[in-house]
Amino acid sequence: MKMDTELPEDLNPSRIMQVGMGFYASKTLLSAVELQLFTKLGTEAMTGEQIGELLKLHPRAIYDFLDTLVALGFLHRNGDGRDGHYRNTAETAAFLDKRSRTYIGGILEMANVRLYRYWGDLTEALQSGQPQNETKYTGKSMFDELYGDPAKLEQFMAAMDAVQFGNAHALAEKFDFSRYDTICDVGGATGQLCTVLAARHPHLHCISFDLPAVAPIATKTIAAAGLAHRVETASGDFFTDPLPRADVITMGNILHDWNLGRKLDLIRSAYTALPEGGAFIVIEEIIDDARRDNARGLMISLNMLIEFGDAFNFTGDDFAGWCRGVGFRRVDLLPLAGSSSAGIAYK
Repeated sequence: MKMDTELPEDLNPSRIMQVGMGFYASKTLLSAVELQLFTKLGTEAMTGEQIGELLKLHPRAIYDFLDTLVALGFLHRNGDGRDGHYRNTAETAAFLDKRSRTYIGGILEMANVRLYRYWGDLTEALQSGQPQNETKYTGKSMFDELYGDPAKLEQFMAAMDAVQFGNAHALAEKFDFSRYDTICDVGGATGQLCTVLAARHPHLHCISFDLPAVAPIATKTIAAAGLAHRVETASGDFFTDPLPRADVITMGNILHDWNLGRKLDLIRSAYTALPEGGAFIVIEEIIDDARRDNARGLMISLNMLIEFGDAFNFTGDDFAGWCRGVGFRRVDLLPLAGSSSAGIAYK
């Protein structure tokens, strides 16, 4: 029997091909960030030959590389061929030039160095349920590897800053902090959230809490922001040490790193550290309750499979249920930047 090969006019495989071959575009951008193309261009316009010399590119690669970035919308080009001059777009100038205060390339640097190759083993992770990162090759956890190498740790912290940059500013604008005086950001990394909140709300006193190895990085960031008088660092292990007491406890991209038991431990610790009327705020790519729409939040959960095996991302309903089970009286969800939200539990 002959199969009917006619398809509806609006049905074609272009989206399948775009996603399936998406690593072409991804790796082109990641390599551009790795080579610091956007930083070295800065506000200048350069010919392909000038860029090739600057980045030490092989002549065969220069124009395919640069023109791909033009076609993807990451570079502008004035003129054609060897007479063309390339320059940053407004977007790459703002977010991928390291001299910009809004640089978010840290997460792309980490993706290039770590995640790109580990995601190549996603199929194995799906079938084994086991991590596919440093743990697989060295027997050490991702955090052991990071915290044992100051350069890797600083790169990871810069990556986390990039992920949370928009969320920190959105939270500072959208949440009513007027009722609170003190905030402790647990897993505060470089202190970015604390400095953003302190700058936006002059009445707040903030504590950035993280492991001792992180304190020098946070201290440097806080001092550079001119906020050392209202933002302090505190060191400890959030699984073994009590959290600093504060009116608001925040955790940005922390809960998704752990299995359910550890998640509940962190929620209980936050509850204990808060006064009556205090608020516990988690900033995450919280998955929609129907698990149909927030593709990025779901892929974050796949990334947790690759990184930790038993760690996972969660829905708003999940978070609300865990918090109410610990004793929080009310839980709200506040949209932040992109696909991220703040889960807010009130004691």
